[in-house]
Amino acid sequence: MRRHGWNSDARRWRLTALIGIGLAALALVVTVLNVPEQDRGDKRSRGSTAGTTPDGDKVHGTPAQPPGDPKAEVGWGFTHTQHSADDGDDDAVGRAQRLLAAQPRPLPQVQALMGWGAGNPEPVEGRYDFEAMDQRIDYIRATKSTPVVTLCCAPDWMKGGEPGTDNTDWSQSSLETAPRPEHFDDFADLAVTVAKRYPDVRHFLVWNELKGFWNSTERRWDYEGYTELYNKVYKALKKVDKDIKVGGPYLVMDSVHPRQTEDASDVKGPWGRLDKPSAEAFDYWNEHKDGADFVVVDGATYTVDDDLLPDEFGATDKFTAVGRWVRERTGNLPLWWAEYYVEVGDSEDDRDGWSEPRRVAVHASGLMAMARGGATSAFYWNPQKRGEKCAGCLWTATQSPDGGRELPMLRMLSRFSDAFPPGTRYEKVSVAADDVPNVRVLADDKTVLVVNTKNRRISAEVDGKRFDMAAYEVKWLTR
Repeated sequence: MRRHGWNSDARRWRLTALIGIGLAALALVVTVLNVPEQDRGDKRSRGSTAGTTPDGDKVHGTPAQPPGDPKAEVGWGFTHTQHSADDGDDDAVGRAQRLLAAQPRPLPQVQALMGWGAGNPEPVEGRYDFEAMDQRIDYIRATKSTPVVTLCCAPDWMKGGEPGTDNTDWSQSSLETAPRPEHFDDFADLAVTVAKRYPDVRHFLVWNELKGFWNSTERRWDYEGYTELYNKVYKALKKVDKDIKVGGPYLVMDSVHPRQTEDASDVKGPWGRLDKPSAEAFDYWNEHKDGADFVVVDGATYTVDDDLLPDEFGATDKFTAVGRWVRERTGNLPLWWAEYYVEVGDSEDDRDGWSEPRRVAVHASGLMAMARGGATSAFYWNPQKRGEKCAGCLWTATQSPDGGRELPMLRMLSRFSDAFPPGTRYEKVSVAADDVPNVRVLADDKTVLVVNTKNRRISAEVDGKRFDMAAYEVKWLTR
């Protein structure tokens, strides 16, 4: 099932625009800083780079996080998809549960209201079925993790289906249909039912990628309709408990080729241009929302034409640029990436073309870039499948008696979550000038994360230490 806006809604994608922040690609890989110029100390070795663009912009400077509500920040985690660790061989299910429960910092986990492993929660108005969702939420609880619920999608009768009948349409087009305006209140009531059923769920994302809210006549998002739905859900959940955390708009931040100028926003870089409909939809929601505890976006590093520019590592700088653009507009709201993608999918939306070391390295670079852009939370879309081979999965398939075992992506995500939780203050780290094109780095006062961006062995000097790195190696240094 395709789920990304750029793949899933044929009515929408006519490629519009994004604009630029001409950041030199070599400078972008150097450093992260969160301290004033005069406080950098003397850690920079001779020949190291300051990590600036030719015009002096400190491109890796992560601004100090304002004192937002810490309860609205959950950290780096993952999303459950159609097949996950709660189903399969009992031994494998238990093994995966123990694996997730043993993480040094529990990984927050997202589950959708309908679809992606959950059934129709209200197949007939007033009659509920939460069996599948109960199983997922119980599994998250058993792993000692923070549960997050995406309030999508909507029962058929809210979308024009025949009322009073239980004939759920599980087709892609049905899942990607928004509730009709006359049923916005009904959807808000369903959200209330969910919040009361799972009182330990304290974080809710409203809808998913504006599915069904594309205005094909005007060739733009129906941001008025989405914002109306969002506001109804927001107010309804706050009536249940004012401390429930609600966020939106869960908007896909599409990008196009850097040379494309038609209908372009003013956010750009070597990676491409953010399209104007995405920027306009975000600004409308931000201006007209009744409130938000955190802001949610979603996106891929590649353009809508599947271009990774200037390469797969440089393309991750989109996350930094878009994150800063969002933060400038929303002030101290925590920034979440509900989904993020760095590898282009095929016609079946599979991402099996890279080796696992390459995949892990580029994803680590993507997490670094989101952190530089001010993000405090992001969720890896775990592509769990039933087969033995599962490129990019976090654990081996639990349908196998030997399944439920850790895979490299989980190892990297868990280490990143533990090293750089919400509230981390990132620091400057030196990189020898000759090594700048080869590595990407992120650091706080205790840890330095280094990624080799080359498909070959290199020698690098980072934070005053010289060491060898294997092709696409992800290396952790203690300061």
